[in-house]
Amino acid sequence: MTDFLLELRSEEIPARMQAKAREDLARLFAAELAKAGLTAAATVTCATPRRLALILRDLPDATQAVSEEVKGPRASAPPQALEGFLRKTGLTAEQLTERDGVLYAITEKPGRATADVLAEAIPAVIRAFPWPKSMRWGAASLSTESLRWVRPLQGIVALFGEEVVPVSIAGVESGAATLGHRFHHPGAITIGSAVDYVEKLRACHVIVDQDERAALIRDRATALAAEAGLVLVEDEGLVAENAGLTEWPVPLLGRFDAEFLSVPPEVIQLTARVNQKYFVCRDGTGKLANAFVCTANIDAHDGGAKIVEGNRKVLAARLSDARFFYDTDLKVPLAEQAKKLDRIVFHEKLGTVADKVERVAKLARWLVEEGVVKPSPLRGEGLGEGPVSHRDAGLHETPTPHPSPLPEGEREQLAEQAYRAARLAKADLVTGMVGEFPELQGLMGGYYAAAQGEDEAVANAIRDHYKPGGQGDDVPADPVTVAVSLADKLDSLQQFFAIGQAPTGSKDPFALRRSALGVIRLITENALRYRVPADLLDFFADRLKVQQREAGVRHDLIDAVFALGGEDDLVRLLARVSALQSFIGTDDGANLLAGYKRAANILKKENFPVAPAQAGAHVSVDHAASPEEADMASRLRGNDEPLSYTPEKDEAALIAALDAAEPAAAQAIEREDFEGAMAALATLRAPIDAFFDSVTVNDADPEKRSTRLILLARVRAAVHKVADFSRIEG
Repeated sequence: MTDFLLELRSEEIPARMQAKAREDLARLFAAELAKAGLTAAATVTCATPRRLALILRDLPDATQAVSEEVKGPRASAPPQALEGFLRKTGLTAEQLTERDGVLYAITEKPGRATADVLAEAIPAVIRAFPWPKSMRWGAASLSTESLRWVRPLQGIVALFGEEVVPVSIAGVESGAATLGHRFHHPGAITIGSAVDYVEKLRACHVIVDQDERAALIRDRATALAAEAGLVLVEDEGLVAENAGLTEWPVPLLGRFDAEFLSVPPEVIQLTARVNQKYFVCRDGTGKLANAFVCTANIDAHDGGAKIVEGNRKVLAARLSDARFFYDTDLKVPLAEQAKKLDRIVFHEKLGTVADKVERVAKLARWLVEEGVVKPSPLRGEGLGEGPVSHRDAGLHETPTPHPSPLPEGEREQLAEQAYRAARLAKADLVTGMVGEFPELQGLMGGYYAAAQGEDEAVANAIRDHYKPGGQGDDVPADPVTVAVSLADKLDSLQQFFAIGQAPTGSKDPFALRRSALGVIRLITENALRYRVPADLLDFFADRLKVQQREAGVRHDLIDAVFALGGEDDLVRLLARVSALQSFIGTDDGANLLAGYKRAANILKKENFPVAPAQAGAHVSVDHAASPEEADMASRLRGNDEPLSYTPEKDEAALIAALDAAEPAAAQAIEREDFEGAMAALATLRAPIDAFFDSVTVNDADPEKRSTRLILLARVRAAVHKVADFSRIEG
């Protein structure tokens, strides 16, 4: 068994492309080898700014001879079919093999030297390589058939064991020589084999393994900060990027002028990170310190002093620009900045950003005025008493009234704060700072609002109104922020759906799925009682299913609750799901499910109709049954004349249990006590078991048979008030 080494050396490969390039190299090579029946025992890929490397462990020296069999027509097939098969295989009729009346073409493929397979695979992989961006170079670039690579390809090392695999691509010949570090060891290095590749390069100041470089940067940067009495602000993305920019990383700590700390810390961190790829540090109190860690690519003779000074000057220039933007922006009140929003088109069919701001402001105020959002000191106790609904900002359907204990004056104050915050929330989009760093939108608006004397709740709402932006993002709890954030996301959803721009498949250009998840988290984590608009309900239902599945809730339980239909209150819906999940895990729940399924199966075989189920509404089978069955159902509920026969003991017990459980469950559902509803249904467990053990449903007496079917339909209907148990597995 022999190892194979391939190194493709080029000018600098962008750091952001290196990880995917390693994956693609391994994938493409595995596919090429598989065609020849070869598989490596292990595959190792490495990338530095100047090289992409692959090591395949324990390849055989030659491929195995293989017999290839192709099935043809039957021996009795017409001559035309046989002629077509012979043309396809290139064989004569005498070379075919007949087996069970069918003709087969069997060809023997002799084994090949693995080195020959590799020699064919290397150019195939290079020419098929899927760089996100690539280029042609030199005189050959005049032809569109010339080689494309991420940057000009300069060298190829291809060694199978200690032997060079001969390859020539675009004038670049393979060999055993590569180059070391650009400054420390620019001369040629001869590689003996895959075995000594990593260590020979290390001796020439090149750390080939990107993970090793990343660990070195992370550990040394952390140690430098600690030696200075500081704490490094962790940033794994920046670690990976610096590892992709260096072959011999040397972290160095420097200081910048403390006067720049007057600029918001997020601005300093973003300036250092985005523009210069520097880490920042915090002091013992958690505040941003006037220190940075840069990563050099050389071991400097002076310990890096000149490198640090040069980087300090560059960072100072960047921070000076940032401070200029900040000071200039502060001179213009946000309300004045907001007037410029009418120059920015939000969407050609939805007007300008100013138009959106107006809609969001009205909706934010309405959410407070209608009691959806109100002051609440404790998370989870609910910011509102609902549910209420809306059509869009400014044009609302009549909401369902819900009394709120919130004093009118306090309600008006909160509503005006939400309106004010929404009017100013997008104003920082036209500021110099956000123009330079779009990532800071919202955040800078919050800083400017606070500095310009806006109410603290207003400033915080401006800062956080984009939250939650992703799955791991915090969910606002302050009522003003909740109102503005919710209004902003609901407006986007309603408006884009109204103009036919709903997400399709994998396409979601306006991030509406993320907005819907944000709305779901705002509503559920703050216990807001809000009715999702009917035209968005299916979309929200899909997003909620995804969210709950990711949270570990069984998909069949989610489906069982959603199948009820008509539920537009997300808090109430999730309460049902939670109660059902708790209940179905108990013995009572499991046994009731079994009894329900038995009843449902009998009714299905008898084609007994199911009445439409509506969440929170009383479900009856009367109108779905025949007049005789409806009359019998009425009598079973004690609303009419008694039965003409005496029910058997366990039949009567089930009737009595249903008479008690049905109203108890209905009352519990009415007050949204879904655990109580489940507990009421649990009382049916024993009577149902006993009924099936001793009572014959399909009795020869038509009245008994009809009565007992309706009794089972009552069981089914009672259970369906809480969830559609037919969707539950088990």
